[in-house]
Amino acid sequence: MKAAVIGVGHLGQHHARILASLPDVSLAGVIDINRERAEKIAGEHGTRAFADVRDIQHLELAVIAAPTEAHSAIALPLIESGVHTLIEKPVASTVAEADALIAAAKSSGAVLAVGHSERFNPAVAAARPYVNDPRFIEVHRMGTQLGRSLDIDVVLDLMIHDLDLILSMVPSEVESVEAVGVPVLTPKVDIANARVRFRNGCIANLTASRISREQIRKIRFFQRERYLSIDTAAREVEMYQLSPQPAGLPKIDGGKLTVPGDEPLKRELEDFVAAVREKRAPLVSGEQGRAALALAVRIVELMRQ
Repeated sequence: MKAAVIGVGHLGQHHARILASLPDVSLAGVIDINRERAEKIAGEHGTRAFADVRDIQHLELAVIAAPTEAHSAIALPLIESGVHTLIEKPVASTVAEADALIAAAKSSGAVLAVGHSERFNPAVAAARPYVNDPRFIEVHRMGTQLGRSLDIDVVLDLMIHDLDLILSMVPSEVESVEAVGVPVLTPKVDIANARVRFRNGCIANLTASRISREQIRKIRFFQRERYLSIDTAAREVEMYQLSPQPAGLPKIDGGKLTVPGDEPLKRELEDFVAAVREKRAPLVSGEQGRAALALAVRIVELMRQ
């Protein structure tokens, strides 16, 4: 299948690298507003740089890693013409744009996937079978990332990764949200905290920052008789749980879980290609991308009140 990557900057270059290596996928071209950048990435993978996606004939797959504000304008005509499309998170700038993309995919039959790569993180995959009915979730996603994605708040840039994760792991509707955010070094919010209460009583407390001196990527789940800590950057999981004893108090058993060494972005693209071949929904569908976006937008709106 002929594929193209639109936007080959910080993340798009890796999409191009991986697509070029996948069996039965041909990287037909890359596109970027920086033509010199596009030529460089194209040369590395034996493909061509184009000025416009319409210049690539008979395209079957597209990966969009352009700035968020351009997602809808780029993706909509592709999806309407039946091109199977993976859009980097967030799926769009607004919920209305996301709805239009979902409707177009349903009409044309194109697969619409959203690039929430943490879903494919092997540490998350290792921990997921043990996460059941969490009562409290604590999330920290912090680092220095002022060189990119400054067109959006840190909520849509970083926190949305974890919003998608908790929505996929808590079997309940969101009941209420509290949020605060501060623009420190840019006009957009650079550090934010949100407290999400679910209808089943679970509470998630999330902090995201792109102005921290150290990088932290941790999500902790507290549930009855079990605690899990996931470090998505180090790809490590620790789990501790109560172990009943024949006599006396139960003891605490646990330690690190075994985590495979797969690259999340490769697993994401393999799932996207497989979804197209098998005519099934991808692991992160347009609807799921919309849900994460809607919650992120809700948080941003609360911060601006």
